[in-house]
Amino acid sequence: MTTAAPETTETAVETVPSYVADAWWTPEQAAVASGADVRDASTGDLLAKVSTEGLDLEAAVHHGRTVGQASLGELTFHQRALKLKALAQYLNDQRDYFYRVSAQTGATRKDSLVDIDGGIGVLFTFGSKGRRELPNSQVVIDGPAEPLSRDGSFIGEHIYTRIPGVAVQINAFNFPVWGLLEKLAPAFLAGVPTIVKPATPTGYLTAAVVKSIVESNLLPAGSLQLISGSARTMLDHLDYRDMVSFTGSASTANHLKSHDNVVYGGVRFTSETDSLNAAILGPDAVPGTEEFNAFIKSVVTEMTVKAGQKCTSIRRTIVPRNLIPDVVKAVRERVEERVILGDPRAEGVTMGALASLEQLAEVRKSVEMLMTAGGRIEVGSMDAPQVMHADGSVSASREGAFFPPMLLTFDDAETPEVHNVEAFGPVASVIGYDDLDEAIHLAAMGSGSLVATVATNDGETARKLVTGIAAYHGRVLTLNREDAKTSTGHGSPVPHLVHGGPGRAGGGEELGGIRSVYHHMQRTALQGSPNMLTAITQVWHQGADRNIDDKHPFQKNLATLKLGDTVASELRQVTEEDIAAFANTTGDTFYAHTNEEAAAANPFFPGIVAHGYLLLSWAAGLFVSPEPGPVLANYGLENLRFITPVAAGDSFRVTLTAKQITPREENEYGEVRWDAVLHNQHDEIVATYDVLTLVEK
Repeated sequence: MTTAAPETTETAVETVPSYVADAWWTPEQAAVASGADVRDASTGDLLAKVSTEGLDLEAAVHHGRTVGQASLGELTFHQRALKLKALAQYLNDQRDYFYRVSAQTGATRKDSLVDIDGGIGVLFTFGSKGRRELPNSQVVIDGPAEPLSRDGSFIGEHIYTRIPGVAVQINAFNFPVWGLLEKLAPAFLAGVPTIVKPATPTGYLTAAVVKSIVESNLLPAGSLQLISGSARTMLDHLDYRDMVSFTGSASTANHLKSHDNVVYGGVRFTSETDSLNAAILGPDAVPGTEEFNAFIKSVVTEMTVKAGQKCTSIRRTIVPRNLIPDVVKAVRERVEERVILGDPRAEGVTMGALASLEQLAEVRKSVEMLMTAGGRIEVGSMDAPQVMHADGSVSASREGAFFPPMLLTFDDAETPEVHNVEAFGPVASVIGYDDLDEAIHLAAMGSGSLVATVATNDGETARKLVTGIAAYHGRVLTLNREDAKTSTGHGSPVPHLVHGGPGRAGGGEELGGIRSVYHHMQRTALQGSPNMLTAITQVWHQGADRNIDDKHPFQKNLATLKLGDTVASELRQVTEEDIAAFANTTGDTFYAHTNEEAAAANPFFPGIVAHGYLLLSWAAGLFVSPEPGPVLANYGLENLRFITPVAAGDSFRVTLTAKQITPREENEYGEVRWDAVLHNQHDEIVATYDVLTLVEK
């Protein structure tokens, strides 16, 4: 969909398809004629029509709940993660095509990089984190087991399992690729089928990406469906098994949240909505400092990338009152120096059009409201801007959805409109403060935002501002000379950290690494015997059966090793000479190991005691099988706790049990986690820890 359609008849215009029940679908031709128009943002040329008239949404939901759930349920977390990685690699090779389609939305190549490469990057991140942070199974344990009986026969813990329905993802027009992929990745990793509904003005780019995903043949049946066009009755078909992730306006979110199936039916609903994000300039960040320069760069970047059409863009710049003229001057100079407005297909253009003429009208309306409230335009103009066209010519734009970068100032920093009217375009306001308490108050007047930036090189200023505004924001970026060049920026959510915000920002939460996977899962309290919990979770629990046989567990590969396989050693005595030798060899001559009088005065020790690491070293010697075998390497030790000291003359033994077996899908080996417990001669626990080994399959 990279060329304008013929203008002879509207019925000849291409229709943006939907993808439901693993097949492409378009409406009957009669419905196409009355469908919504999709136009090139820069030229106004008609590109396509969009309609869902005749589409069976209930069937799409049913397909996801049945076929999608079944196919995803056959895969473990690691298998799903590898598919995300493979999909990221596949889409990476299609980027040039996506860039060409994206240009029609008014996006420059830099804008497209944020949207397209950013979305693909989310797939890579979840593909990696899924294999590193989740088990190679279908159940996740949340926290330690809780003993519920004195003899240990009844225990409890929490587990996560996937929700049994579909994840309906309703996305905004500004990020047609990132919005798709950042929601798809955690849902897919959790094992929940996705039904994505992109915004109509740019949904054709989403459809192009979905087409490539389908052609890759990487995702299992029913795991992804696309609704191109209206889906007003979608919530009618959802219930407590399903979830909705919405990005868009607060008014639409409130309308959806009021649906009976959300209010009474238990549909999980999360939203990301309007956000008047703030950037606060610290009093120390005066002109000439690196912090001032980084602040100005950030403000202009957020005004111009994606033509300011980002839910994370800076809308309010909160600066020391005496620095307002300096900030305005610096923003004006940077805009004049770096911003070339025009068709993104023209060489040299650095800022493209808004997504649609409708969006242009909305931005102009919002700016007029700000001006009526007392705003003065310091940078930009309401006149039709001069733009560069695809052929390189420059003239006033009449057809495209162009709006210039605009900065307004207000005499009264508490003007209500500054804090509640969002011009969703390249528009920001500058307001002043006299002290940090006032800056915090002004930031909070946004009633909840996605992100704020604090630009300062003074630690105490940063501490006061961040602790004062954090509760009003989903993310806070501190910007100074040390991270100015490496920071991902005010407006760039990263998949590792939470994206969302309280209050006006919708109160939802997306991304945040594996946290977002858990949003698509149900946490359940599980109770039972250690053997039953071991069978359910595939993680051995204390008190469950152990197996000690003639074959050492280190001589078993992953195909023969079983949970509960155990090696138990005899007691080994520790002498004062052993302790002294270890101290002299390692250089660890801490008094508890070398000075009887000082050690005895310590409330924790009975006198000279063995080094904890001496005990660990000897424990390895007690449980190891020295002959060559399937164990390839010891690559870690976790959760170590020293509980009871071992004095000279005491003895200890070790019990090592196979606790968790995790084959690696892409390697000829896997990870085995061993439960290690050291007991003394009185059967008191000396130490507990997990040993990690790599073992051949």
